Amino acid sequence: MSAFGRLIKPNCCAPVAHRRWFSSTENRLRQSYKLVVVGGGSGGCSVAAKFSSLLPAGNVAVIEPSETHYYQPMWTMVGGGMKQLKQSGLPMGDVLPKKAQWIRDRVVAFHPTQNHIVTASGEEIDYEYLVVGMGLHLDYHKIKGLPDAFETPGVCSNYSPLYVEKTLECLRQFKEGNAIFTLPNTPIKCPGAPQKAMYIAEQYLRKNGKRDKATILYNSSLAKIFAVDKYADALTEVCRERDIQVNFLHELVEVKPDTKEAVFQLIGQPAGTTKTWKYEMLHVVPPMSAPEPLRTNKELTNEAGFLELDKSTLQHVRFPNVFGIGDCTCLPTSKTAAAVAAQSNILYVNLQRTMEGKSPTKTYDGYTSCPLVTGYSKCILAEFDYNVQPLETLPINQAKERRISFFLKKDFMPLLYWKFMLNGWWSGPGILRKLFHLGFSK
Repeated sequence: MSAFGRLIKPNCCAPVAHRRWFSSTENRLRQSYKLVVVGGGSGGCSVAAKFSSLLPAGNVAVIEPSETHYYQPMWTMVGGGMKQLKQSGLPMGDVLPKKAQWIRDRVVAFHPTQNHIVTASGEEIDYEYLVVGMGLHLDYHKIKGLPDAFETPGVCSNYSPLYVEKTLECLRQFKEGNAIFTLPNTPIKCPGAPQKAMYIAEQYLRKNGKRDKATILYNSSLAKIFAVDKYADALTEVCRERDIQVNFLHELVEVKPDTKEAVFQLIGQPAGTTKTWKYEMLHVVPPMSAPEPLRTNKELTNEAGFLELDKSTLQHVRFPNVFGIGDCTCLPTSKTAAAVAAQSNILYVNLQRTMEGKSPTKTYDGYTSCPLVTGYSKCILAEFDYNVQPLETLPINQAKERRISFFLKKDFMPLLYWKFMLNGWWSGPGILRKLFHLGFSK
Protein backbone atom coordinates (compact mmCIF):
# COMPACT_ATOMS: atom_id res chain seq x y z
CA MET A 1 0.00 0.00 0.00
CA SER A 2 1.55 3.29 -1.06
CA ALA A 3 1.93 5.97 1.58
CA PHE A 4 0.31 8.30 -0.96
CA GLY A 5 -3.03 6.66 -0.26
CA ARG A 6 -2.78 7.46 3.45
CA LEU A 7 -1.30 10.94 3.44
CA ILE A 8 -3.48 13.88 4.41
CA LYS A 9 -1.89 16.95 2.87
CA PRO A 10 -2.20 20.40 4.51
CA ASN A 11 -2.86 22.27 1.26
CA CYS A 12 -6.19 21.37 -0.28
CA CYS A 13 -5.28 22.93 -3.61
CA ALA A 14 -1.87 21.30 -4.00
CA PRO A 15 -1.85 19.35 -7.27
CA VAL A 16 -1.81 15.62 -6.77
CA ALA A 17 -1.24 13.71 -9.98
CA HIS A 18 -3.63 10.84 -10.59
CA ARG A 19 -1.40 7.82 -10.08
CA ARG A 20 -1.70 4.47 -11.81
CA TRP A 21 0.54 1.50 -11.22
CA PHE A 22 0.52 -2.28 -11.21
CA SER A 23 0.40 -3.97 -7.83
CA SER A 24 3.49 -6.13 -7.39
CA THR A 25 1.50 -8.74 -5.43
CA GLU A 26 -1.69 -8.94 -7.43
CA ASN A 27 -0.52 -7.87 -10.90
CA ARG A 28 -3.45 -5.58 -11.59
CA LEU A 29 -3.91 -1.89 -12.23
CA ARG A 30 -4.28 0.27 -9.14
CA GLN A 31 -5.32 3.91 -9.05
CA SER A 32 -5.13 6.72 -6.52
CA TYR A 33 -6.94 10.03 -6.18
CA LYS A 34 -6.97 12.88 -3.73
CA LEU A 35 -10.77 12.63 -3.45
CA VAL A 36 -12.97 9.67 -4.29
CA VAL A 37 -16.75 10.13 -4.34
CA VAL A 38 -18.78 6.92 -4.13
CA GLY A 39 -22.16 7.45 -5.78
CA GLY A 40 -23.32 9.53 -8.72
CA GLY A 41 -26.66 10.59 -7.27
CA SER A 42 -27.58 14.13 -6.29
CA GLY A 43 -25.09 14.26 -3.40
CA GLY A 44 -22.23 12.69 -5.29
CA CYS A 45 -22.70 14.91 -8.34
CA SER A 46 -22.92 18.15 -6.38
CA VAL A 47 -19.90 17.39 -4.18
CA ALA A 48 -17.81 16.20 -7.13
CA ALA A 49 -18.71 19.38 -9.02
CA LYS A 50 -17.66 21.60 -6.11
CA PHE A 51 -14.30 19.91 -5.63
CA SER A 52 -13.59 19.52 -9.34
CA SER A 53 -13.71 23.31 -9.49
CA LEU A 54 -11.38 23.58 -6.49
CA LEU A 55 -8.80 20.90 -7.23
CA PRO A 56 -6.62 20.41 -10.34
CA ALA A 57 -7.87 17.99 -12.98
CA GLY A 58 -7.24 14.34 -12.20
CA ASN A 59 -7.68 14.70 -8.45
CA VAL A 60 -11.37 13.72 -8.20
CA ALA A 61 -12.97 10.40 -9.13
CA VAL A 62 -16.64 9.40 -9.00
CA ILE A 63 -17.50 5.70 -8.78
CA GLU A 64 -20.97 5.04 -10.17
CA PRO A 65 -22.20 2.05 -12.22
CA SER A 66 -25.47 3.54 -13.52
CA GLU A 67 -25.63 4.93 -17.03
CA THR A 68 -28.65 7.13 -16.23
CA HIS A 69 -29.06 9.77 -13.54
CA TYR A 70 -32.66 10.18 -12.41
CA TYR A 71 -34.30 13.13 -10.72
CA GLN A 72 -36.34 10.86 -8.51
CA PRO A 73 -38.62 13.52 -6.95
CA MET A 74 -40.27 13.77 -10.37
CA TRP A 75 -41.60 10.23 -10.16
CA THR A 76 -44.56 11.40 -8.10
CA MET A 77 -45.56 13.45 -11.12
CA VAL A 78 -44.84 10.57 -13.50
CA GLY A 79 -47.11 8.25 -11.53
CA GLY A 80 -49.86 10.86 -11.70
CA GLY A 81 -49.51 11.47 -15.43
CA MET A 82 -48.14 15.00 -15.09
CA LYS A 83 -44.64 14.15 -16.34
CA GLN A 84 -43.09 11.41 -18.46
CA LEU A 85 -40.42 9.06 -17.14
CA LYS A 86 -37.98 10.14 -19.84
CA GLN A 87 -38.12 13.69 -18.48
CA SER A 88 -36.71 12.50 -15.16
CA GLY A 89 -33.44 11.10 -16.49
CA LEU A 90 -30.25 12.19 -18.22
CA PRO A 91 -27.14 10.23 -19.22
CA MET A 92 -24.78 10.00 -16.25
CA GLY A 93 -21.94 11.37 -18.34
CA ASP A 94 -23.92 14.57 -18.92
CA VAL A 95 -24.36 15.40 -15.24
CA LEU A 96 -21.00 14.39 -13.76
CA PRO A 97 -18.32 17.12 -13.81
CA LYS A 98 -16.04 16.88 -16.84
CA LYS A 99 -12.89 17.37 -14.74
CA ALA A 100 -13.73 14.34 -12.59
CA GLN A 101 -12.81 10.79 -13.56
CA TRP A 102 -15.95 8.67 -13.92
CA ILE A 103 -15.25 5.08 -12.91
CA ARG A 104 -18.13 3.01 -14.32
CA ASP A 105 -18.12 0.38 -11.63
CA ARG A 106 -19.65 -0.35 -8.25
CA VAL A 107 -17.93 -0.53 -4.90
CA VAL A 108 -18.00 -3.96 -3.25
CA ALA A 109 -15.73 -3.31 -0.26
CA PHE A 110 -14.47 -0.43 1.86
CA HIS A 111 -11.15 -0.52 3.71
CA PRO A 112 -11.09 2.76 5.63
CA THR A 113 -8.07 1.94 7.79
CA GLN A 114 -6.02 1.45 4.60
CA ASN A 115 -7.72 4.27 2.69
CA HIS A 116 -8.79 2.21 -0.29
CA ILE A 117 -11.87 0.63 -1.80
CA VAL A 118 -12.43 -2.36 -4.07
CA THR A 119 -14.75 -2.38 -7.08
CA ALA A 120 -16.75 -5.21 -8.62
CA SER A 121 -14.14 -5.58 -11.37
CA GLY A 122 -11.51 -6.25 -8.69
CA GLU A 123 -9.80 -2.88 -9.01
CA GLU A 124 -8.38 -1.30 -5.86
CA ILE A 125 -8.59 2.48 -5.64
CA ASP A 126 -6.66 4.51 -3.06
CA TYR A 127 -7.85 7.83 -1.75
CA GLU A 128 -6.73 10.59 0.58
CA TYR A 129 -10.32 11.66 1.21
CA LEU A 130 -13.56 9.80 0.70
CA VAL A 131 -17.14 11.02 0.31
CA VAL A 132 -19.86 8.35 0.51
CA GLY A 133 -23.18 9.17 -1.15
CA MET A 134 -24.56 5.78 -2.16
CA GLY A 135 -28.25 6.45 -1.56
CA LEU A 136 -30.62 3.68 -0.48
CA HIS A 137 -31.36 0.19 -1.74
CA LEU A 138 -34.97 -0.74 -2.48
CA ASP A 139 -35.80 -3.99 -0.68
CA TYR A 140 -39.00 -5.03 -2.49
CA HIS A 141 -38.00 -8.66 -1.93
CA LYS A 142 -38.53 -8.26 1.82
CA ILE A 143 -42.28 -8.16 1.20
CA LYS A 144 -43.56 -11.66 0.45
CA GLY A 145 -44.99 -11.85 -3.05
CA LEU A 146 -42.84 -9.04 -4.43
CA PRO A 147 -41.49 -8.13 -6.87
CA ASP A 148 -43.44 -10.79 -8.81
CA ALA A 149 -46.76 -9.13 -7.93
CA PHE A 150 -45.82 -6.11 -10.05
CA GLU A 151 -46.50 -8.31 -13.06
CA THR A 152 -50.15 -8.60 -11.99
CA PRO A 153 -53.01 -6.08 -12.21
CA GLY A 154 -53.36 -3.36 -9.61
CA VAL A 155 -49.89 -3.40 -7.98
CA CYS A 156 -47.60 -0.40 -8.57
CA SER A 157 -44.88 1.75 -7.02
CA ASN A 158 -43.59 5.25 -7.71
CA TYR A 159 -40.22 4.39 -6.15
CA SER A 160 -38.64 2.61 -9.11
CA PRO A 161 -38.28 3.45 -12.79
CA LEU A 162 -39.29 -0.16 -13.44
CA TYR A 163 -42.75 0.31 -11.92
CA VAL A 164 -43.59 4.03 -11.75
CA GLU A 165 -45.39 4.14 -15.10
CA LYS A 166 -47.71 1.38 -13.91
CA THR A 167 -49.23 3.73 -11.30
CA LEU A 168 -51.09 5.71 -13.95
CA GLU A 169 -52.09 2.44 -15.64
CA CYS A 170 -53.59 1.21 -12.36
CA LEU A 171 -55.57 4.42 -11.99
CA ARG A 172 -56.90 4.16 -15.52
CA GLN A 173 -57.95 0.54 -15.01
CA PHE A 174 -59.47 1.10 -11.57
CA LYS A 175 -63.15 0.11 -11.38
CA GLU A 176 -64.19 -0.16 -7.76
CA GLY A 177 -62.85 -1.29 -4.40
CA ASN A 178 -59.92 -0.43 -2.16
CA ALA A 179 -57.01 1.74 -3.27
CA ILE A 180 -54.32 1.14 -0.63
CA PHE A 181 -51.15 3.19 -0.15
CA THR A 182 -48.40 1.94 2.14
CA LEU A 183 -45.42 3.24 4.11
CA PRO A 184 -42.82 0.74 5.45
CA ASN A 185 -41.18 0.45 8.85
CA THR A 186 -37.73 1.63 7.71
CA PRO A 187 -36.14 4.95 6.77
CA ILE A 188 -37.12 5.78 3.19
CA LYS A 189 -36.50 8.34 0.49
CA CYS A 190 -38.86 11.28 1.06
CA PRO A 191 -41.32 10.01 3.69
CA GLY A 192 -43.99 12.30 2.27
CA ALA A 193 -43.97 10.70 -1.18
CA PRO A 194 -46.34 7.82 -0.30
CA GLN A 195 -48.97 10.40 0.63
CA LYS A 196 -48.37 12.40 -2.53
CA ALA A 197 -49.19 9.33 -4.62
CA MET A 198 -52.38 8.88 -2.61
CA TYR A 199 -53.63 12.47 -2.88
CA ILE A 200 -52.99 12.56 -6.63
CA ALA A 201 -54.74 9.21 -7.07
CA GLU A 202 -57.74 10.39 -5.05
CA GLN A 203 -58.11 13.46 -7.23
CA TYR A 204 -57.66 11.40 -10.41
CA LEU A 205 -60.47 9.06 -9.38
CA ARG A 206 -62.63 12.03 -8.46
CA LYS A 207 -62.03 13.77 -11.79
CA ASN A 208 -62.81 10.59 -13.71
CA GLY A 209 -66.06 9.74 -11.94
CA LYS A 210 -64.70 6.76 -9.97
CA ARG A 211 -64.32 8.25 -6.50
CA ASP A 212 -67.69 7.13 -5.19
CA LYS A 213 -66.71 3.53 -5.98
CA ALA A 214 -63.33 3.78 -4.27
CA THR A 215 -62.21 3.45 -0.66
CA ILE A 216 -58.86 5.20 -0.20
CA LEU A 217 -56.69 3.78 2.59
CA TYR A 218 -53.33 5.03 3.86
CA ASN A 219 -51.75 2.17 5.82
CA SER A 220 -48.64 3.54 7.49
CA SER A 221 -46.14 1.86 9.80
CA LEU A 222 -45.71 5.16 11.63
CA ALA A 223 -47.74 6.46 14.56
CA LYS A 224 -48.63 9.82 12.97
CA ILE A 225 -49.18 11.13 9.50
CA PHE A 226 -46.15 13.47 9.47
CA ALA A 227 -43.32 14.17 11.88
CA VAL A 228 -43.90 17.95 12.13
CA ASP A 229 -47.10 18.83 13.97
CA LYS A 230 -47.84 21.90 11.86
CA TYR A 231 -47.94 19.88 8.65
CA ALA A 232 -49.46 16.82 10.32
CA ASP A 233 -52.46 18.92 11.34
CA ALA A 234 -52.89 20.22 7.78
CA LEU A 235 -52.57 16.75 6.23
CA THR A 236 -55.00 15.24 8.73
CA GLU A 237 -57.53 17.84 7.63
CA VAL A 238 -56.91 17.01 3.96
CA CYS A 239 -57.60 13.35 4.69
CA ARG A 240 -60.76 14.21 6.63
CA GLU A 241 -62.11 16.44 3.88
CA ARG A 242 -61.46 13.81 1.19
CA ASP A 243 -62.70 10.84 3.20
CA ILE A 244 -59.33 9.06 3.23
CA GLN A 245 -59.01 6.33 5.85
CA VAL A 246 -55.72 6.49 7.74
CA ASN A 247 -54.48 3.40 9.60
CA PHE A 248 -51.32 3.81 11.65
CA LEU A 249 -48.87 1.12 12.78
CA HIS A 250 -49.67 -1.09 9.77
CA GLU A 251 -46.68 -2.61 7.96
CA LEU A 252 -47.16 -4.39 4.63
CA VAL A 253 -45.62 -7.88 4.86
CA GLU A 254 -47.24 -9.82 2.02
CA VAL A 255 -49.01 -9.34 -1.29
CA LYS A 256 -51.27 -12.12 -2.60
CA PRO A 257 -51.92 -11.24 -6.24
CA ASP A 258 -54.01 -14.35 -6.96
CA THR A 259 -56.66 -13.17 -4.50
CA LYS A 260 -55.72 -9.46 -4.68
CA GLU A 261 -55.07 -9.27 -0.95
CA ALA A 262 -52.54 -7.24 1.06
CA VAL A 263 -51.44 -8.49 4.47
CA PHE A 264 -50.28 -6.04 7.13
CA GLN A 265 -48.40 -6.70 10.36
CA LEU A 266 -49.94 -4.70 13.23
CA ILE A 267 -47.03 -2.98 14.96
CA GLY A 268 -47.20 -3.02 18.73
CA GLN A 269 -49.49 -6.04 18.76
CA PRO A 270 -48.39 -9.60 19.64
CA ALA A 271 -46.02 -11.10 17.07
CA GLY A 272 -47.87 -12.48 14.07
CA THR A 273 -50.93 -10.26 14.48
CA THR A 274 -52.01 -9.27 10.98
CA LYS A 275 -54.89 -7.73 9.10
CA THR A 276 -55.75 -8.42 5.47
CA TRP A 277 -57.43 -6.14 2.95
CA LYS A 278 -58.69 -6.80 -0.53
CA TYR A 279 -57.26 -4.33 -3.05
CA GLU A 280 -58.18 -3.08 -6.47
CA MET A 281 -55.07 -0.88 -6.46
CA LEU A 282 -52.03 -1.27 -4.20
CA HIS A 283 -49.26 1.33 -4.21
CA VAL A 284 -46.22 -0.20 -2.51
CA VAL A 285 -43.39 1.69 -0.88
CA PRO A 286 -40.63 -0.86 -0.24
CA PRO A 287 -38.48 -1.19 2.87
CA MET A 288 -35.12 0.45 2.24
CA SER A 289 -31.59 0.08 3.54
CA ALA A 290 -28.08 1.31 2.86
CA PRO A 291 -26.44 -0.62 -0.01
CA GLU A 292 -24.95 -3.93 1.08
CA PRO A 293 -21.22 -3.06 0.74
CA LEU A 294 -21.70 -0.15 3.12
CA ARG A 295 -24.29 -1.74 5.38
CA THR A 296 -22.06 -4.70 6.18
CA ASN A 297 -18.94 -2.63 6.88
CA LYS A 298 -18.93 -2.31 10.67
CA GLU A 299 -16.03 0.17 10.64
CA LEU A 300 -18.08 2.77 8.77
CA THR A 301 -21.67 2.19 9.89
CA ASN A 302 -23.82 2.30 13.00
CA GLU A 303 -25.89 -0.62 14.29
CA ALA A 304 -28.63 0.13 11.76
CA GLY A 305 -26.18 -0.09 8.86
CA PHE A 306 -26.01 3.62 7.97
CA LEU A 307 -22.83 5.66 7.53
CA GLU A 308 -22.00 6.97 11.00
CA LEU A 309 -21.37 10.70 10.83
CA ASP A 310 -21.22 13.63 13.19
CA LYS A 311 -24.67 15.06 12.46
CA SER A 312 -23.38 18.65 12.58
CA THR A 313 -20.19 18.44 10.50
CA LEU A 314 -20.97 15.40 8.25
CA GLN A 315 -17.51 14.05 9.10
CA HIS A 316 -17.20 10.38 10.01
CA VAL A 317 -16.99 9.79 13.75
CA ARG A 318 -13.93 7.50 13.49
CA PHE A 319 -12.24 8.35 10.18
CA PRO A 320 -11.61 12.11 9.81
CA ASN A 321 -10.83 11.82 6.09
CA VAL A 322 -14.25 10.28 5.39
CA PHE A 323 -17.42 12.34 4.91
CA GLY A 324 -20.93 11.40 3.86
CA ILE A 325 -24.00 12.91 2.26
CA GLY A 326 -27.59 11.99 1.60
CA ASP A 327 -29.76 8.94 2.15
CA CYS A 328 -27.09 6.39 3.13
CA THR A 329 -26.10 8.37 6.22
CA CYS A 330 -27.35 8.17 9.80
CA LEU A 331 -28.38 11.84 9.87
CA PRO A 332 -31.69 12.11 11.80
CA THR A 333 -33.58 14.11 9.21
CA SER A 334 -35.88 13.23 6.32
CA LYS A 335 -34.01 11.86 3.31
CA THR A 336 -34.78 14.29 0.50
CA ALA A 337 -33.01 16.09 -2.34
CA ALA A 338 -33.48 19.34 -0.42
CA ALA A 339 -31.58 17.88 2.53
CA VAL A 340 -28.78 16.83 0.18
CA ALA A 341 -28.56 20.36 -1.23
CA ALA A 342 -28.17 21.85 2.24
CA GLN A 343 -25.66 19.17 3.25
CA SER A 344 -23.51 19.71 0.16
CA ASN A 345 -22.22 23.12 1.26
CA ILE A 346 -21.66 21.98 4.85
CA LEU A 347 -19.62 19.05 3.53
CA TYR A 348 -17.72 21.23 1.07
CA VAL A 349 -16.58 23.74 3.67
CA ASN A 350 -15.72 21.14 6.31
CA LEU A 351 -13.90 18.80 3.96
CA GLN A 352 -11.95 21.70 2.49
CA ARG A 353 -10.89 22.73 5.99
CA THR A 354 -9.91 19.14 6.76
CA MET A 355 -7.75 19.08 3.63
CA GLU A 356 -6.03 22.21 4.96
CA GLY A 357 -5.33 20.54 8.30
CA LYS A 358 -8.03 22.53 10.11
CA SER A 359 -11.05 21.42 12.13
CA PRO A 360 -14.56 21.51 10.63
CA THR A 361 -16.51 24.57 11.74
CA LYS A 362 -19.68 24.73 9.61
CA THR A 363 -22.72 23.03 11.15
CA TYR A 364 -25.76 21.41 9.56
CA ASP A 365 -29.06 22.12 11.30
CA GLY A 366 -30.89 19.20 9.69
CA TYR A 367 -32.73 21.33 7.13
CA THR A 368 -34.90 19.32 4.79
CA SER A 369 -37.95 19.94 2.67
CA CYS A 370 -40.83 17.84 1.44
CA PRO A 371 -43.23 19.41 -1.09
CA LEU A 372 -46.40 17.48 -0.24
CA VAL A 373 -48.36 17.52 -3.49
CA THR A 374 -52.03 17.15 -2.61
CA GLY A 375 -53.46 16.90 -6.13
CA TYR A 376 -53.05 18.25 -9.63
CA SER A 377 -52.71 21.89 -8.68
CA LYS A 378 -51.89 22.33 -4.98
CA CYS A 379 -49.11 21.52 -2.58
CA ILE A 380 -48.12 21.90 1.08
CA LEU A 381 -44.47 22.96 1.20
CA ALA A 382 -43.00 21.41 4.35
CA GLU A 383 -39.57 22.63 5.49
CA PHE A 384 -38.08 21.76 8.87
CA ASP A 385 -34.92 20.97 10.85
CA TYR A 386 -33.44 18.36 13.19
CA ASN A 387 -35.83 19.44 15.93
CA VAL A 388 -38.82 18.79 13.60
CA GLN A 389 -39.65 22.46 13.79
CA PRO A 390 -40.77 24.41 10.69
CA LEU A 391 -37.94 26.24 8.92
CA GLU A 392 -39.85 27.86 6.11
CA THR A 393 -38.37 29.91 3.28
CA LEU A 394 -41.38 31.88 2.03
CA PRO A 395 -43.00 34.60 4.18
CA ILE A 396 -46.35 32.76 4.10
CA ASN A 397 -47.95 29.85 5.92
CA GLN A 398 -46.53 26.94 3.94
CA ALA A 399 -48.81 24.43 5.68
CA LYS A 400 -51.66 25.73 3.55
CA GLU A 401 -52.37 24.09 0.19
CA ARG A 402 -51.24 26.58 -2.46
CA ARG A 403 -50.83 26.76 -6.22
CA ILE A 404 -47.52 28.59 -5.89
CA SER A 405 -46.10 25.68 -3.91
CA PHE A 406 -47.30 23.29 -6.63
CA PHE A 407 -45.66 25.40 -9.32
CA LEU A 408 -42.37 25.37 -7.40
CA LYS A 409 -42.53 21.58 -7.09
CA LYS A 410 -43.60 20.80 -10.64
CA ASP A 411 -41.69 23.32 -12.74
CA PHE A 412 -39.11 25.29 -10.77
CA MET A 413 -37.45 22.60 -8.64
CA PRO A 414 -36.52 20.33 -11.58
CA LEU A 415 -34.83 23.30 -13.28
CA LEU A 416 -33.02 24.17 -10.06
CA TYR A 417 -31.87 20.57 -9.75
CA TRP A 418 -30.54 20.03 -13.27
CA LYS A 419 -29.02 23.46 -13.88
CA PHE A 420 -27.73 24.45 -10.46
CA MET A 421 -27.65 21.74 -7.80
CA LEU A 422 -25.83 19.08 -9.82
CA ASN A 423 -23.31 21.70 -10.91
CA GLY A 424 -22.53 22.54 -7.29
CA TRP A 425 -24.14 25.98 -7.44
CA TRP A 426 -27.20 25.39 -5.24
CA SER A 427 -26.84 24.62 -1.56
CA GLY A 428 -30.37 25.19 -0.32
CA PRO A 429 -32.53 28.26 0.31
CA GLY A 430 -30.80 29.51 3.48
CA ILE A 431 -29.86 32.90 2.00
CA LEU A 432 -33.33 33.35 0.47
CA ARG A 433 -34.91 32.50 3.81
CA LYS A 434 -32.99 35.26 5.56
CA LEU A 435 -33.87 37.69 2.78
CA PHE A 436 -37.60 36.90 2.82
CA HIS A 437 -37.74 37.06 6.62
CA LEU A 438 -35.59 40.20 6.85
CA GLY A 439 -32.84 38.28 8.61
CA PHE A 440 -35.12 36.97 11.38
CA SER A 441 -34.59 33.33 10.48
CA LYS A 442 -31.87 30.73 10.64
